[in-house]
Amino acid sequence: MDAMVILRPSFPRKIMGWAMLVLGVLGLILPFLQGFLFLAFGVFLLRDQHVWAARRWAWVAGRWPQMVGKLEAMETGMAARARHVARRMGQFLRLRA
Repeated sequence: MDAMVILRPSFPRKIMGWAMLVLGVLGLILPFLQGFLFLAFGVFLLRDQHVWAARRWAWVAGRWPQMVGKLEAMETGMAARARHVARRMGQFLRLRA
């Protein structure tokens, strides 16, 4: 990996990422969970939390660049939507007080 990795520590993101990795490992054993999918989501969530996850995500990006672009665009849209909802809820709560 040639590019420098910029880490953006986030405790909730780490918790969710590690939970997805645990579910992914369980999914590799249990027939009713999609292990690979949970492992991929875990690495996606941890990609800017840990260097090892950034390296794995770079491999995934090299292998499936179209899907990675779509997933990152979806994450950006969801984050914008969450900020909008939080802003609206803040306005609503200030009006009620």
